[in-house]
Amino acid sequence: MNESIWEAARASRSWLDAANGTGQTELTCRILKLTEEAGEASAAWIGVLGQNPRKGVTHTREDVAAELADVAFTALVAIESLGLDAQTALDTCAAKVRTRLTSQERP
Repeated sequence: MNESIWEAARASRSWLDAANGTGQTELTCRILKLTEEAGEASAAWIGVLGQNPRKGVTHTREDVAAELADVAFTALVAIESLGLDAQTALDTCAAKVRTRLTSQERP
């Protein structure tokens, strides 16, 4: 990933720290923010499918991608807010997935 993503996540964490503090309640809110963002991604997908008869088709796949990016970025900020390095956490997760996929490959 581009280094600017990690820098933006760290800067966002610092900005939130300065504005809201770093206590347990603030950390809880940052983690819960993931649920809010995931809900927005879900709503956008429902809008792509036109599942709400009253509204019809209201979103595009690009809208869904933007909402999913919000989820991903919010997760990076939450990891940084735990006092951990988001890049390391994501690298560890990706390595775990690669190992799992490699072990499932058939010759």
